[in-house]
Amino acid sequence: MERDELAAWLRLTLTPGVGNLSARRLLTAFGLPANVFAQPIHALQTCCSAAQASALQTIPAGWASLLDTTWAWLHASDRPETPARAIVALGHPLYPPALFQTEDPPLMLYMMGPARFLQPSVFAQMRCLAMVGSRNPTPQGQENARQFANTLRGAGLTIVSGLALGIDAAAHEGALTAATEHDTTPATIAVVGTGLDRVYPRQHLDLARRIAAQGLLVSEYPLGTPPLAANFPKRNRIISGLAQGTLVVEAAPASGSLITARLASEQGREVFAIPGSIHSIQSRGCHALIRQGAKLVELAQDVLEELPWPADVARPSETPQAAACTEAPETECDALLTALGFDPIGMDALQARTGYDTATLQVQLLEMELAGAVSRLPGGLFQRMGCA
Repeated sequence: MERDELAAWLRLTLTPGVGNLSARRLLTAFGLPANVFAQPIHALQTCCSAAQASALQTIPAGWASLLDTTWAWLHASDRPETPARAIVALGHPLYPPALFQTEDPPLMLYMMGPARFLQPSVFAQMRCLAMVGSRNPTPQGQENARQFANTLRGAGLTIVSGLALGIDAAAHEGALTAATEHDTTPATIAVVGTGLDRVYPRQHLDLARRIAAQGLLVSEYPLGTPPLAANFPKRNRIISGLAQGTLVVEAAPASGSLITARLASEQGREVFAIPGSIHSIQSRGCHALIRQGAKLVELAQDVLEELPWPADVARPSETPQAAACTEAPETECDALLTALGFDPIGMDALQARTGYDTATLQVQLLEMELAGAVSRLPGGLFQRMGCA
């Protein structure tokens, strides 16, 4: 994008009172943003309100400074150690086709990652699955997200999520563990609710760097945009819009993940949900989605069967959870694991089920925790992990 072109697009996105819908109407009527700003006010009023037309004839505050900052950010990737960067607008060859076909595509996208992924051919061939869920997942939910993402990436899918705490981070990490230097599509895409010169939450700075090295960071927000609460639900339409389907791993009844699932359904995309314990509030959102018609998912294959995918691409026959079970001898599934069940449980209930004394239970639980078979939860509870 040339500087003059970038200047016009930035001005359009910064104009107060002119949202995506009004901007697209103006672009349809007059062409590129530079043509919009060349129109007399009476012509603009055929496509927008008088207040919007007046705003379009005024230079937005901070526009010149942001242009300088954005131009410098865009060309910082000229240094070999810096990830490639791109800014694409509606109609640009690099604009993701799947996102362009949604009802409310963003006017501009800021992207950062390896140069080999910033090619129109990559977005044309890419098959994506959005994975979303609770910011406060159960240990089992977090492990499910990591394992499903790893397996589905191994089958060639690009995992799309939002870089949030909890399920989002686990999905990104799972996909990254399956990434290789020979990948022709991004392992994972993080759609963020800030400018790409910021990382939120800050504890995901290292994760964001890893994604920039083996995937893509994407935002519709100008550089310098802070983590405003309203931006995160809005960016969810991009997460679902980039993907052929959305998998909800864990979600409470009022979770923002359900917004993403609703948007996916409205966009004509597949919606999947992993069921969980009837006693866990983090499973109730998924159960509600299943009642509403989302596909219940137990295996990675359940997802792959529903997504459009070339016949010659290898698909896994089982989830990592199932593979983990077959790798361990059956004798390891002893009486204590059976007594644990799959719901969180306290020491008193475990003693009642097993008849073990407290000291014996503590030793065995510690050994299982160190082996990754059991997770310790707040409130003195324990939970069995995977299908160990």
